[in-house]
Amino acid sequence: MTSQTPFHSLARLHSAINTEVTKLTPRLVATRRHLHQHPELSCQEIETSRYIQSQLTAAGIPAHLAQDGLGVIADFNWGDCTPTSPRIALRADIDALPILDAKTCDYKSQVTGRCHSCGHDAHATMTLGALLAAQATSDQLRQLGLGCRLRAIFQPAEENSFGARAMVAQGAVEDTRMIFALHVDPDRPAGKVGIRYGALTANCDEVHISIEGLGGHSARPNQTNDVIATSAQLVTALYNWLPRSADCRYPAVFSIGKLSGGHACNVIPDRVEILGTLRTTDAETRQTMNRRLREILAGIASASGTRISLTIPAQDDAVINDHAAMKCMHEAARRVIGDTGCDIVDLPSMGAEDFGGYMAHCLGAMLRLGSALPGHSPSPPLHATDFDIDEAALPIGSGILLQSVLEAITSPQ
Repeated sequence: MTSQTPFHSLARLHSAINTEVTKLTPRLVATRRHLHQHPELSCQEIETSRYIQSQLTAAGIPAHLAQDGLGVIADFNWGDCTPTSPRIALRADIDALPILDAKTCDYKSQVTGRCHSCGHDAHATMTLGALLAAQATSDQLRQLGLGCRLRAIFQPAEENSFGARAMVAQGAVEDTRMIFALHVDPDRPAGKVGIRYGALTANCDEVHISIEGLGGHSARPNQTNDVIATSAQLVTALYNWLPRSADCRYPAVFSIGKLSGGHACNVIPDRVEILGTLRTTDAETRQTMNRRLREILAGIASASGTRISLTIPAQDDAVINDHAAMKCMHEAARRVIGDTGCDIVDLPSMGAEDFGGYMAHCLGAMLRLGSALPGHSPSPPLHATDFDIDEAALPIGSGILLQSVLEAITSPQ
């Protein structure tokens, strides 16, 4: 809080923000359900982007489509704003997953095999709500002599690690002091949040391995370079030796999600494909694991007489919450749900989030927003076919996002 701003005046603004997001609840629910019914996959979010832009422009908030019509950037001068006022950004992801929606509800996906089963529809809705609440409270902020250039980034393609880099390349976070985001958390009820100072998620390197050799008849393996046998040795070697290559005090996980090769029981194929992920929480372990991965592949290739190639088509940097930015979100959450609703997260997740792509360019933080589905124990997890949220979390998320912006412009930096 600035020394010139009376505490009671800010308290009234905090209360006004909470009141406005509560008023918005029916609209937030309707918006989230519309998005949930019309999911679009990564790099295909044309209609989703148009819908978000139309909602903003109809409310009088300037918004433009990003490159190729994928994503939206909205700018709003909140309060007493000048060209030198700080720019604070909010980020929401908008893509869906290629997953069947198995729920039975009025707002289930209308597109077979596509579903917002990671909560991106909620993230976009809550960020929209924060902008609408900012619009409703702008005069009150102006009366305090405060203001900021508020930017909302509705980002495509989080699920394939393309979106954050694309938005950064388009200048989305140029001249930005801080950026905030949240992610729904089905392990916590609505009204609870997870606060994590430091590493929240892991670095994630997507690993594609191709093994090529001489195929042949299964009765004469001596005439082949058996890529099936090689793949078995390789999987065992990677699972045994990669974890033992790095300091065990720092988390590192290598997992294989696909192994494919061959078409008949009596034919040794000439190619096997292995797809997996390598996850780490610090730069040194990431570098060590990537080096050892290549060394193990080279060793197995030499021993088997096969050709083994490696590509890493997608990389997500860890979300390392900046302390000052996370403190803003922590204080914001206290103002919305109270101190008892804030849980400190002791350990990082080994999941990935491309929000880390913004953090090389500005300070940032993300918190976990409780959204567990009432009456379900446990609540359907992220990426499940029956995933859903408690929509009571929507105004809470909008409030925390906007209160975080207010903390960023009133707290000493």
